[in-house]
Order: sequence, then structure tokens, then C-alpha cells
Amino acid sequence: MDAMHALDILGDPVRRRILELLAEGERSAGEIGEDVQREFGISQPAVSQHLRVLRESGFATVRPEGVRRLYTIAPEPLENAAAWFDPFRRFWQPHLDALGTELARGRRQRRLAAEEEQQTDAEPDESDTTDPQEE
Repeated sequence: MDAMHALDILGDPVRRRILELLAEGERSAGEIGEDVQREFGISQPAVSQHLRVLRESGFATVRPEGVRRLYTIAPEPLENAAAWFDPFRRFWQPHLDALGTELARGRRQRRLAAEEEQQTDAEPDESDTTDPQEE
């Protein structure tokens, strides 16, 4: 499958949601159907059609277990789609790197402030001590 075909598959919000559910772990067709029908207001046959597209395009695999059909995510087509984005990462990666730096800086400042507060709390307060000779 070429990357553009993968992006066509991922362009549908129902299929993206199914993949999000599968990213959490193996699910039965019934479980997927319940979630997707509730969220998107579509019929069970429509959900089945989306599952078929994901299965036939290689994004999902299915295995029978008694009367149930258990779906799992297949990573290779997602890897192919991600590879398609590689030439474009230069447009957003510096921004993500800068965000990561700012988040780390904020965590460090909060940690240092908490350590400073703990040290202040651990030091005895001069006004709280009484001289035993004064009593």
C-alpha cells in the first residue's frame, strides 16, 4: 500500500476513531460497534463496512474467537503514513522542540520552588522557640 492510500484511509474520522480504540488493545467487533455507533450515530452495518476497509487495507487484523471477531491494529500501514510526513517534519519539529524546552524549564522551576519551600518549612522558626530559663 502506498502512503497516499494510507492517508485516504486515515482521512475518515470513523476509521481514525476505530484505530484509536484499537491502539488501546484488542477489541471485539461488538465493542467497537457500540462505541462508534454511540459516538457517530451510525448503524452497525456502517461500522462493519469501516472495519472491512481497515482490514482489507491492512490497518487492522482480525481473528475469530468462537462467535466473536477480535480486531487488532496493524502497525505497518501507520508507519508508512508516518514516513510520508518525514519531509514535512521540518515545519513543525522546531516548534515542538521549543515547546519541550519550555515545559522542561517550567517543571524545573516548580521543582526548585517546591524544594525551597520544603527547606523553609524544615528550618525552625525563631519565634516558636522558647528559652527554658524564661519559664
